[in-house]
Amino acid sequence: MMKSVSNYIIILALLIGVYFLYDKQIGAVPLLLLSVYLFYLGIKKMRDIKNSN
Repeated sequence: MMKSVSNYIIILALLIGVYFLYDKQIGAVPLLLLSVYLFYLGIKKMRDIKNSN
């Protein structure tokens, strides 16, 4: 439960960062961090599924 809440908080913080930094033409930085974080979560989920079988 707590992991899920922390994941949502991190994703929300990065999306807020995109919103505020987009006008300054550096909105790609939080988007890049968001993509790396989501990639990490995907790899972690795949390892969990692979190990459960």
